[in-house]
Amino acid sequence: MIMTKAPFRMSFFGGGTDYPPFFMEHGGSVLSTTFDKYVYVSVRHLPRFFAYRTQVIYSKIERVVSEEELEHPLVREAMRYLDMHNLHITYDADLPARSGLGSSSAFAAALIGAFHALKGQYVPPGQLAEECIYVERTLCGEDGGWQDQIAACYGGFNRIDFKGSQFEVHPLIIPKERKQALNRNLMLFFTGFTRFSSDIAKEQTKAASEKERELEEMLALVDEAENVLVNRHGDLDAFGHLLHHTWVLKQRMSKRISTSQLDEIYEAARRAGALGGKLLGAGGGGFFVFYVPAQYQEGVKNALSGLLHVPFSFEEDGTKVLYYVPEDYEKEN
Repeated sequence: MIMTKAPFRMSFFGGGTDYPPFFMEHGGSVLSTTFDKYVYVSVRHLPRFFAYRTQVIYSKIERVVSEEELEHPLVREAMRYLDMHNLHITYDADLPARSGLGSSSAFAAALIGAFHALKGQYVPPGQLAEECIYVERTLCGEDGGWQDQIAACYGGFNRIDFKGSQFEVHPLIIPKERKQALNRNLMLFFTGFTRFSSDIAKEQTKAASEKERELEEMLALVDEAENVLVNRHGDLDAFGHLLHHTWVLKQRMSKRISTSQLDEIYEAARRAGALGGKLLGAGGGGFFVFYVPAQYQEGVKNALSGLLHVPFSFEEDGTKVLYYVPEDYEKEN
């Protein structure tokens, strides 16, 4: 039996430049971190005395004779890709899916990592990320960028650069006290509703060719934000102001990124003292992250009292195997 976990991520700057139509031509970069909320997956071979051959438990339970019958596209395609059979798979998570935190890619990382472990194979984070991207974007045919899979596999606070068909992960060297101060100044709120990011991602894929000016400006913000973080003597509040700049740019990218209700939430937080913030992920719902100096945090909580505040801490682990017991398995003829 194998148990794995993969972290959720929050992306601060450069979102949209990780879409292949843009970075294949212009290059791309994102600044993101993983934090201590996770997707958990357990996988074992199913004993053969059941009438079904594979069971998958997530928001529903699927029991099938052949993996080809599975409705969950990620599980079906990952099993095909790695030639997996006769499995019992369970999914659990600390936070809801479809909420802008990269949950589907965290699931992909935990699932594919578990499949390899069940085969007795260690897969380094770079290879695991490439396989997750291939399964989600090519085999499942889902629109979207590449940053979520990479963040879930590597973990940590990173700058991820894209050029051609390659990516490079550069951990940010942030002074410990400064990183802790940033963590304290970030507040995460759940809007109470989720959305299918693939629908919005289709618009962002289109925007990669139509909104080059905005995307190039977002790309430039990655350098600015990195400089703010690594300069121990700089004003950390500048990070919050840059988040607001990103919010304004995102509004110009697609009308579906926000709604009047979400705009009201954002403005309420700003009036209460937030310097900036953003909807995480493709937009349309899910989680807001705000940069709020300590003296204004209670006021922001009160202003957003109808939303769930979720405390968090940055994490560094990425996708991990939590429990490993090898199994003997012989494929049926």
